[in-house]
Amino acid sequence: MSTPNARLAVLIDADNTSPKHASALLDELASYGVASVKRAYGDWTTPQLGGWKSALNQHAIVPIQQFAYTTGKNSTDSMLIIDAMDLLYSGNLDAFALVSSDSDFTRLATRIRESGKTVYGLGLRKTPASLVAACDRFIYLEVLGREPAQPAKVSSPEEPPLPDLESLLTRAVDHSSSDEGSVGLGSLSNYLRSQSASFDPRLYGYSKLSALVQAQPYLTVTGSGSGIQVSLKSAAQAPPAKKATAKRASARRTPAKKATAEKPAEKAVEQPTEKPEKPASQNTASKRRRAG
Repeated sequence: MSTPNARLAVLIDADNTSPKHASALLDELASYGVASVKRAYGDWTTPQLGGWKSALNQHAIVPIQQFAYTTGKNSTDSMLIIDAMDLLYSGNLDAFALVSSDSDFTRLATRIRESGKTVYGLGLRKTPASLVAACDRFIYLEVLGREPAQPAKVSSPEEPPLPDLESLLTRAVDHSSSDEGSVGLGSLSNYLRSQSASFDPRLYGYSKLSALVQAQPYLTVTGSGSGIQVSLKSAAQAPPAKKATAKRASARRTPAKKATAEKPAEKAVEQPTEKPEKPASQNTASKRRRAG
């Protein structure tokens, strides 16, 4: 999905993003391509955005002024959307990075993707699921710029709980593994991302997926580097499915043979009960001869 030479447009909703994340989010996006366009949108006449001044200068982010003409209406969102569509139609970009936790950008993200462009979303854990799902990849700002550690507990009711890791990985390995029961780390990563745009090992306290899977007691990890293979321990330790099936089939056939062997014995018991009928018929015939 990402290429080193991809041209990115980084569009920041400054009204909903803290300037403390500016350096970390641009460092993160550097691994997805070159930020050819960097813009931050907001009403720069308000004191709430005063903290952005240093970040704008440091990272050459162009501030786009948008006055709030009407109370309760977010004019900043409208300006960002209009600019994004203009950039999309220019045809000079490969991907868009939308930095916001606002669900109002959900339709913008899907529209850009419909045009064949990649969309990276960056926002807080409280970001609505609709916007997260609308992006090819969604990165939570809380995991950027910090050393790997134990995942932080959910402190706000607005933040959704993390998916259960064991269920997530078990299902992913089971669905994406080969006939041998194992899957390459790259294929596993692709499957996880296809199921959840926001999946990130850093949410669980690990810097990389390789470190995450190696720490799980229910997974077997072999190989190294690009040759890492992952499988479920239960599947690796169990006997091959074909042998187990053959044994069960054999067990089912055995009682059938015994039952077949017992049938002649039943017939042998029934035969003596039919023989006495013959003398009775002979007596009847002899009586008829005497009567004649």
